[in-house]
Amino acid sequence: MIRLWLIFWLSVAQEPAPSGQQQPPMPPEEDETLKAPREYVFNPLQAKNELRIGNFYYKKGSMRAAALRFEEATRWDPTNAEGFLRLGEARERMGDKKAAQAAYAKYVELAPGAKDVAAIRKKLK
Repeated sequence: MIRLWLIFWLSVAQEPAPSGQQQPPMPPEEDETLKAPREYVFNPLQAKNELRIGNFYYKKGSMRAAALRFEEATRWDPTNAEGFLRLGEARERMGDKKAAQAAYAKYVELAPGAKDVAAIRKKLK
């Protein structure tokens, strides 16, 4: 019985649409929304979550993953000084001195009164 139903279903599914009727459009091969650039709006909760995950990767020793998470955190909350500090540390351990200096400079700009600003300023020179 199932075999007959399957044969019937395959024969009906392969029949062309009657003339005058349009077939529904085929879905795109790839989802176009995945290609669109991501829009970031101020979201400190998402930034905090990204920082938490970035810290996990940093402790694990995966600097590339940590740097990507810290970068995401700074995009969700561009006023998050800790995100820029952690991004600078991760980039420095990766050997990317230019990116580390840029992140450290932003950290000093956002948190001029922090305890470790003097040490960060030494790194910038």
